[in-house]
Order: sequence, then C-alpha cells, then structure tokens
Amino acid sequence: MRKSRWFQAGWPPLVVVILLLLVWQLAVTWGGTASWLLPSPLKILRDGTTDMPRVWMHTWATLKLMLLGFGVGSAIGLMVACVLHRMPFVKAGFYPLLILSQNIPVIAIGPLLVILLGFGILPKLVLISLVCFFPVTMSTLDGLTQTDRSMLSYMHMIGASSRQIFYKLELPHALPFLFTGLKISATYSVMGAVIAEWLGGNVGLGYYMILQKSAFRADREFVAIGIIVILSLLFFWCIAGLEKLVIRWQTKRSS
Repeated sequence: MRKSRWFQAGWPPLVVVILLLLVWQLAVTWGGTASWLLPSPLKILRDGTTDMPRVWMHTWATLKLMLLGFGVGSAIGLMVACVLHRMPFVKAGFYPLLILSQNIPVIAIGPLLVILLGFGILPKLVLISLVCFFPVTMSTLDGLTQTDRSMLSYMHMIGASSRQIFYKLELPHALPFLFTGLKISATYSVMGAVIAEWLGGNVGLGYYMILQKSAFRADREFVAIGIIVILSLLFFWCIAGLEKLVIRWQTKRSS
C-alpha cells in the first residue's frame, strides 16, 4: 500500500529529474565546460533569479496570449465537432481536409499569417487557435461517435428527439473525450504562443529567447525553456483538476 501511494504521489519522476540535474551539475563543474556554452543548473537558477523582473514580464505576455488562443481554439474545436457529428454530409466533405491540415507544419503557416494579417496580435491568435482546435475537435468527435448503443436505442424507443439525444446522452458521454483533447491543447497552446512570438512581436518568452540567442546567453535560454515547461505542466494540471470537478461520475466509476 505504501509503495503504491509512493508511486501515485509522482515521486519517481521527481527523483529522476533531481538525479539528472545533479549529474549535469557535476559534469559541468568537473568537466570544465565553458559556462556560455553549457551553463550549470545552479548558474541557470542564479541568472534566472537575477533577471526575474524581465522574465516575469515576458512570461505574463505569453500567458495571456496562450490563454486567449486556447480559449478561442477550444471553442471552435468543440463547435466544429458538434457540427460534423450532427451533419454527416458536412463531415464527409470536411473530415479529410481536417486530417490533411495537420500535415502542414505550424512554423510554415506563421509567416503566411503575418503577411495576410500583419504584425499585431491577430496572426498570433490565429496560429495558437489552429494548434489547439484540432485535438479538441478529433477527441470530441470520437466521443460523440462512441455513445453507448443500448442507451441510444433506449432513447429512440421512448421517442426522444435528435436534439434531446444529443444534449442528454451524446454530449455528456463525450465529456471525457473532450477533456482529453483540452489537456492536449493546453500543452500545445504554450508551444503555439512561443512559436507565434518567434515570428513577430516585441514581448513574450519567444521574443525573449530570440534576444538571448543573439547575445549567446545559453543560461537565459534554459531559463525560458524551464518556464515554458512549468507553464505547460501547470496548465495541464488545471485542466485535469477541472475534469475531476466536472465529470464526477467518471471519477466515482473509476474508483
């Protein structure tokens, strides 16, 4: 019992990370590697603390951008999934195009959006929304098509309309799938925000990384990478916590 709780607490990955950081610190210290080429974890932490006011400014800008893009992209993804499920003829025409759209690299779409929409927030918002909407659309659509057939037959038998079936049976059944897509999009939104800031802008972690690359400050590059990882994890955990609050029946069933 104690062993299972220890594993459920998430300690093993934390121990591995600590060991890797320790090996990294010792390798840099004893190997005599130049700090500008490969800084030690302690130097990265020290420099991040020193530059914290500016880092926080860029982090806040990225956070606002990713939340806005995540909200827009997820809302569009949910609406698209509902429309495709309710209109099979529309799904037959657009579903292959959705799959095909994911073969276009995000970094290739960015410059085109800048040309079409300018250097403001709009191209960044569109880019993040494009990254976020696909996982939500596909996960929700998968959940809508996997509704319990016995319950579906029962709803038809008692004379429920297609609208009642959708809102009372299919959509609630698809909620776990929806949250799976939301958790994937949560991590993608951070990546999309950073890529959008690479392509244009004067604030954000992506812009901060470009500045540090020009200055050959590898330590501050690692600071930005660490913050990006932390943002992704925190956002993922927030969506996972919201899932437990919304889908109480699933939690009880799994326990």
